[in-house]
Amino acid sequence: MSEDRRYMALALSLAARGLGNVWPNPAVGCVLVRDGRIVGRGWTQPGGRPHAEARALAQAGEAARGATAYVTLEPCAHHGKTPPCAESLVAAGVVRVVSALEDPDPRVSGRGHDILRQAGIAVQTGVMQAEARAQQSGFLSRIERGRPWVALKLATSFDGRIATASGESQWITSPEARAHVHALRARFDAVMVGGGTARADDPLLTVRGFAPLRQPVRVVAAARLDLPRGRLAASVGAAPLWILHGAEAPSEARDYWMSRGAELIEVPTGPQGLSAAAMLSELAARGLTRVFCEGGGQLAAALLGEGLVDELIGFTAGVALGSEGRASIGPMGLAHLADAPRFRLVESRPVGVDILHRWLAV
Repeated sequence: MSEDRRYMALALSLAARGLGNVWPNPAVGCVLVRDGRIVGRGWTQPGGRPHAEARALAQAGEAARGATAYVTLEPCAHHGKTPPCAESLVAAGVVRVVSALEDPDPRVSGRGHDILRQAGIAVQTGVMQAEARAQQSGFLSRIERGRPWVALKLATSFDGRIATASGESQWITSPEARAHVHALRARFDAVMVGGGTARADDPLLTVRGFAPLRQPVRVVAAARLDLPRGRLAASVGAAPLWILHGAEAPSEARDYWMSRGAELIEVPTGPQGLSAAAMLSELAARGLTRVFCEGGGQLAAALLGEGLVDELIGFTAGVALGSEGRASIGPMGLAHLADAPRFRLVESRPVGVDILHRWLAV
């Protein structure tokens, strides 16, 4: 069992390379071992193809015959652009498959393991299951909950402010913290902000400082499409831009953003603006599994208020801006502490002169 965990840990480390690059597919890792020697390794490639198993089998060649395959997710069983990975493992002569998770996708959901067993291959499941579930949180959320995994990132002063009263915010946190944010963006399918942040900053929302395999989709929530026609509009060719808007968005604004190459997504509105749940449902329908939300305050409050934030990522600087500074989260209408969303701390460490703290929803 210790050997199984060792090779599965390697497969999970390989799978992590696909995070942010493979949506709508899951990021999977595969290791082929024969006679105590690794003969093939693979992970899901950018865009979702080839699959991890196909890469590992291609690397192993004839050495795959008689090998054990360690796979972080049940091998697929459906025909798509490529043959089912379960059938490929059978054809390659693999004699044992160890998987961490059963795939909840209705097209697979146990069928991959069944194909293997019917071919006489020994199948063991559940090895490092908890670690695999954590890694697959986005894919699982899209399949099981119909929405992507949402991480809300806030970079604030010690007293929870994101700008001075005049709106000055560059820069509250250190260069090291900002570089870390770009590394985080690269591991998510999309970076999302509200219209207020877009109007105030006209941000690029791209990964900078290094060249990612795949730029995240940039998602902006703006009910009336009243966005600055500057850097966002000029950079559509560099990274996809999706804009969530309401039915009241003027036709002139729709025509402009469509002409620039942005994808417009209409969602229902309520008293507080665009429906947060509907926005996430639309993003999931288009294949997104992991969304990195960077505010602003109104969007953060809406997501938190509807229980749609799975992870909080905070960068806190040792500076105080006072009550006149701009709050990081807008009004949530809470009258009782019992109604406040709760999170548990899972990581805390220095990044430059700032503190990174990461929390998961309880």
